[in-house]
Amino acid sequence: MNIFLAQTKPVLGNTEKNLYEMVKVIEKEIEKGTELVLFPELSLTGYLLEDMVYDVAISKVPEILIELSKKISIIFGAVELADDLFHYNSAFYLEDGELKHIHRKVYLPTYGLFDEGRYFKEGNSIRAFDTKFGRVGMLICEDVFHQSSSYILAQDGAHIIFTIVNSPTRLSNRGLGISDIWESICKTISVSNSCFTVMVNRVGVEDGVNFWGGSFAISPSGDMIKKLDYFKEVGENILIDKKEIVKVRFSSGSCKNEKIDLVLNELERIKKSR
Repeated sequence: MNIFLAQTKPVLGNTEKNLYEMVKVIEKEIEKGTELVLFPELSLTGYLLEDMVYDVAISKVPEILIELSKKISIIFGAVELADDLFHYNSAFYLEDGELKHIHRKVYLPTYGLFDEGRYFKEGNSIRAFDTKFGRVGMLICEDVFHQSSSYILAQDGAHIIFTIVNSPTRLSNRGLGISDIWESICKTISVSNSCFTVMVNRVGVEDGVNFWGGSFAISPSGDMIKKLDYFKEVGENILIDKKEIVKVRFSSGSCKNEKIDLVLNELERIKKSR
């Protein structure tokens, strides 16, 4: 499977400009024979929207993206105005001219510089779904920091977990510590669930907030397949092969011996004790 990691720099609130730039990337990747292009969280709108959420929301996918998806699969992020008339931070999967799946961000960060809970409604499901490349799942940024999210997708049959991200730069005494955290979490996801983890983060600056990029893909054995540059608007192709999943699952029993009933029972016990 040939995947393009599109580490883009959306313009805050300018959906027309962002769509134009996305289409340019997609058309170029179609010419190259790429099979799927992956954009960051809220790639159509920018991130620090606040009251602009109302103005930039979409109730249907732009027709040009639907048309292009007849030639290449597309994952992108946008503000969704859903049928319940609430706004969601959503990831869209397009394939063969159809909208195949929407994941609505479940865990909305509302701490530090984040205030998503004020503007978005939380999603209420985490589900894998079928594509022509096999069964996959999508998560959005903060979802990854909750272990249950990737666990649910893996137990629902996902071979690849795509994560779209808007992660701001945060420095520590180790330098860009947030990058190390993301790598550690995603390597754990890959190894514990015997699956590929593919993460795309944005770059650029919004209202003084900088985004670090550093998008990457990790194999089921925990190896880094590819890592993109920090702070640069770039994109690169990766190739992944499901045979790697087969090899890892043959040599490790961590997935096939998972005790879901035990997990459910223990979680129910914990829930009742609270």
